[in-house]
Amino acid sequence: MSKFGNYIQEAYDELVHKVSWPSWDELQQTTVIVIVSLIIVTVVIFGMDFIGERVLTTIYNLFGK
Repeated sequence: MSKFGNYIQEAYDELVHKVSWPSWDELQQTTVIVIVSLIIVTVVIFGMDFIGERVLTTIYNLFGK
């Protein structure tokens, strides 16, 4: 049980004393970057899905169902 206690104490010490936490401004900036990136990737995937559906529908209609 003492190993577990040591682990918890070391983890706490590392989080409090050794980790450099971002400032509020940095946190907001990175959050905006992540959201914009997510929107871009979502639009790209939606576009690929839409185009793929149209291409396959056209192929199926040309060669019969």
